[in-house]
Amino acid sequence: MENLRSENYHQGVAMEGVKFASEMANTNRRALGDIKNIIGGPRQHLAVSKRGLSEKPAAAAVGHRPVTRKFAATLANQPTTAHLAPIGSERQKRNADTAFHTPADMESTKIDDDIPLPMLSEMDEVMSSELKEIEMEDIEEAAPDIDSCDAGNSLAVVEYVDEIYKFYRRTEGSSCVPTNYMLSQTDINEKMRGILIDWLIEVHYKLELLDETLFLTVNIIDRFLALENVVRKKLQLVGVTAMLLACKYEEVSVPVVEDLILICDRAYTRADILEMERRMVNTLKFNMSVPTPYCFMRRFLKAAQAEKKLELLSFFMIELSLVEYEMLKFCPSMLAAAAIYTAQCTINGFKSWSKCCELHTKYSEEQLM
Repeated sequence: MENLRSENYHQGVAMEGVKFASEMANTNRRALGDIKNIIGGPRQHLAVSKRGLSEKPAAAAVGHRPVTRKFAATLANQPTTAHLAPIGSERQKRNADTAFHTPADMESTKIDDDIPLPMLSEMDEVMSSELKEIEMEDIEEAAPDIDSCDAGNSLAVVEYVDEIYKFYRRTEGSSCVPTNYMLSQTDINEKMRGILIDWLIEVHYKLELLDETLFLTVNIIDRFLALENVVRKKLQLVGVTAMLLACKYEEVSVPVVEDLILICDRAYTRADILEMERRMVNTLKFNMSVPTPYCFMRRFLKAAQAEKKLELLSFFMIELSLVEYEMLKFCPSMLAAAAIYTAQCTINGFKSWSKCCELHTKYSEEQLM
């Protein structure tokens, strides 16, 4: 009985082996061909895709199942996958192709030279330019606040000082006169004008008047001479009358007319001075409020953080410009900035013009040279 069972068992095994061999012969494939495990064989595209959140879910790709004898026979009877339509969108196929590339595959891929690629140098240039702009903004923001020391001084009007000087810059043209107005004068010249102003500077210091009074006096003289012809013997009268008008505008205590007559060595009477005063204010249309170099000197000296030595030398330079007729071609703000720049170069022994001075004067070192 046991021998019979043994024979039946071996016969069954043999029959099964023959059946499996015949099925394997019909498949006509190599042992590992279906699972793509052959070294050097064609690369298989895995059914893996990157799908965005906005896309609709595509149909899942057919997964791989264990290869059994029945499944192997089914695969042998099916057509090749080369004729099958791609599953999913073209975009999913491209993503699936590039999802699992090996470094060797990436090296073998050739990039088209016609496609421009972003260069690191361009990005570095953009970043460096942005950093430079940020640094320049930091430098501008780091400019010293020259008005912080006067924050508690109500007379310094720190809240409005920038607007005040912007107004001065806009209206300083009204204080300028034609540089050739002496050509219209028949009895006086620029040399006589210089002698008159030099004498008025001495009178100004003798009467202990304010600095702004002197600058306004010279401005009134030039504007009047540019509009009216004056004879030589009346030139000194024009000078003392202009100083009287400037004192009434700037000073708290105004000199009396008799003092001015004594200064002129009684060359003119009280009636002469009052008559010339009426004539001058009518000619100038009562316009006495004009920017002078002194208006800018105080602000620019503050920006230069000037000490007493620099301040005295700067005012000496600007007073020298009052005497010179050729200086009329420059606006008051440029004269003030040039006087401070010249004084700084004289004291320091080298060219000196800080960024703070350039910021507040609106003049570069090249413009003042």
